[in-house]
Amino acid sequence: MEKKNRISLTLIALAAAIILLAFITRWIYQDIKSGHLELGADQQIDITPQQILSIKEIGDWEFLSISDEEMVDTIRRGIFSDDQLVRIYYGTLRLGVNLKQVESGWITTKGDTIEITLPKIGLLDRDFIDEARTKSFYESGKWTAQDREALLHRAYQRMLQRGLTPQNIQRAEQNGNVQVRQVLQSMGFKQVNIKYKD
Repeated sequence: MEKKNRISLTLIALAAAIILLAFITRWIYQDIKSGHLELGADQQIDITPQQILSIKEIGDWEFLSISDEEMVDTIRRGIFSDDQLVRIYYGTLRLGVNLKQVESGWITTKGDTIEITLPKIGLLDRDFIDEARTKSFYESGKWTAQDREALLHRAYQRMLQRGLTPQNIQRAEQNGNVQVRQVLQSMGFKQVNIKYKD
């Protein structure tokens, strides 16, 4: 009799466990069926302070270089003969921006758009004449260091006039837009708006 009671209790416990398992399975199935999973992409791209610092540390960012060659001469009139000095100067004017001159708030982001305000495009290096390549094309008479310095100054001014034209600044700006856009798009920004300070 006792053995029968044990078997019946075991069967009742087993049946209760099966019923409980069926309820739990049904409840989980209903929960999964009624629930849903949503996938979405976060369109916000954040630029980190380290990325901003690494852009600033570029320093001088060259957008256009202009090689120039100037022949400059001077004549000193004399009683019996004239002295003449003709020299050829070579230089490379580099146009671009100095990123160390950016102002606070120069980079702003919204979603996948970044707006960057760069300093005004200008001459990156004022010492652009390569004096090692300077040649005396013709020289007669005696000339002082001051005479040669005066010729160098004239060559410098001519190169500035020839290189810092509105057309060259516009070309530098166009090249700059392409370069800056490539860098920022490689960081994940789809829309890049670039402005230059006046």
